[in-house]
Amino acid sequence: MSINHLILRNLKKNLKNYYLYVFALIFSVSLYFAFVTLQYDPAMDGAEGTVKGAAAIKAASILLIAIVTIFLLYANQLFIKRRSKEIGLFQLIGMTKSGIFRILSAENFILYFGSLLVGVLIGFAGSKLVMMILLKLMGIETVTSLRFSAEALIQTVIVFGAIYLFILLMNYVFIKRQTILSLFRVTSSAESRVKKISMWDIVFGVLGIVLILSGYYISSKLFDGDFSQMNELFMAMIFILGAVIIGTYFFYKGSVTFITNIIRKKKDGYLNIHEVLSLSSIMFRMKSNALLLTIITTVSALAISLLSLSYISYYSAEKSAKERIPSHFSLASPKDAEKFREALYAKGIDYREKRIDFIQVNANVKQIMETKLKEVNFDPNLMTLSAVSEKSVKDLNLSKDEALFTGYDDVLGKVMTLKNTGEIELQGKKKSIHQKYLGMKDEILLPYTLTNGGLPVAIVDETTFQRLKADLDPEIQHESSTYIGINIKDEGQLKEANAVFQELSISEKYENLSRLEIFNNQKESMGLIMFIVGFLGLTFLITSGCILYFKQMDESEEEKPNYTILRKLGFTQGDLLKGIRAKQLFNFGIPLIIGLLHSYFAVQSGWFLFGTELWAPMIIVMVIYTILYSIFGMLSILYYKKVIKSAL
Repeated sequence: MSINHLILRNLKKNLKNYYLYVFALIFSVSLYFAFVTLQYDPAMDGAEGTVKGAAAIKAASILLIAIVTIFLLYANQLFIKRRSKEIGLFQLIGMTKSGIFRILSAENFILYFGSLLVGVLIGFAGSKLVMMILLKLMGIETVTSLRFSAEALIQTVIVFGAIYLFILLMNYVFIKRQTILSLFRVTSSAESRVKKISMWDIVFGVLGIVLILSGYYISSKLFDGDFSQMNELFMAMIFILGAVIIGTYFFYKGSVTFITNIIRKKKDGYLNIHEVLSLSSIMFRMKSNALLLTIITTVSALAISLLSLSYISYYSAEKSAKERIPSHFSLASPKDAEKFREALYAKGIDYREKRIDFIQVNANVKQIMETKLKEVNFDPNLMTLSAVSEKSVKDLNLSKDEALFTGYDDVLGKVMTLKNTGEIELQGKKKSIHQKYLGMKDEILLPYTLTNGGLPVAIVDETTFQRLKADLDPEIQHESSTYIGINIKDEGQLKEANAVFQELSISEKYENLSRLEIFNNQKESMGLIMFIVGFLGLTFLITSGCILYFKQMDESEEEKPNYTILRKLGFTQGDLLKGIRAKQLFNFGIPLIIGLLHSYFAVQSGWFLFGTELWAPMIIVMVIYTILYSIFGMLSILYYKKVIKSAL
């Protein structure tokens, strides 16, 4: 038999074991090629207004390379170990290590670059779809075409060629270091086996659960005012990160074994066949795979958290724009408003106008300040607020010594919490007026540019307002003391009105704002971020799912003699599969559930920094991730079914 014939026979024989590896490789290449193609697509020029689209794609492609490289090297390590006996047999028949290396390299070359070619073709075919998804998320209207990028092809070949060289180096080192005897033992020694519970398992088990729960607890208290200094807040974040990651490792190292051992003891050792195949297996398998599972769980939690937070920002873009700007168009100068009105009239666009007189006052809010975050650059004795008369608010009647706050930014409200009652002092240039504070309203009266970045607006009695207006401090006043809000009657004409606004020179002024423009800018930037995070998250989901699947392939082949014995004892294929389903529920379910819990508490602790909606975006992300992740669990069950069927 010639070497070429041997290579083809081996390739054909092992292809059934490599099919998911080939799929993952093709998927990785196509994903990377389509992703890199975006960098060189002229349509990306539209994404370079507020965000440098091509630069962001380029930075993300580096992370994509890291994920794909780690996956391919790990997968190669698993498969080279599975073929250790075959390599040992080649040596027994007199083949040199160099000859074996050449055979494996040739097989790998055909498999690898064949997958690379298919991946590039699929990536090219899907590049237009990927671009359309990106532009849709960003809200950019432009024409896209199917365009083959030679630059993207060269970059893809260089990257995956370099990975292939690393794979060859790994295989060469493996073959050179192994003796014939060790090659026949490498599979059985690939994972450590422990057959009894030690005291350290119990200690690690309890400590892992305690660390995770303490991390969750501290994360829920981050912005509740329990940390009064910035360095305390920073140390709390470091503690959360360390406690959750180390706790996750200890959880896999000891908690799973500890908990399953308790369940087994409660049954006095009398386990049915389903429990033997599930509980008894994961008790020790998870311990030996603790580091791998910790990495998968942590990165899964990170991917879910980042995607949830970016989707929260994207999902909340419209509502956030409404909270920052109360009208379709906000203007701070009667002259600018007149120019805009004339332009709208010329276009035949009907509108409604709202005017609010406001002033700037210094306020002493020390008595109602609840949070004391010391490093915040803020003096509660001297907070500069916008103040308006009660006439600006419908159905409100205040006495001359009463005041309300409204429109407080949610993020500031978390950092600087205000009480519901108390006394405040509004300071003019010469005199101060003491007011009874009645609490906070939700209504947005002024845009954020006129409220010093989201501070509350003080609503006072008309008499008090006039007194303050007569005693103004000119150093803190805006150029104009009148806010003018313009709302378009027919929202179908809003885009046309926004185009008119952008054409006028008044749009360049900081205090003149378009709600639609603010919404579009946030949608564009968060759409790009969400696309990149989703792309990377999907890549990691596929690669980590494949790694877990490969591990299950190894375990199923290793446990095949056990299935043969059980089948000979009379257990049916259905009996064994019930236990296997329970086992896969643990193997895939535990990392998934822990990852979801980690991401939930991470998102819960600071979601308000990113948007106004929490549950809908987070649940959507988690459900999609769970569905995609579960596919690999079902594939593992199907593989076990094939192994069990062939066991007898």
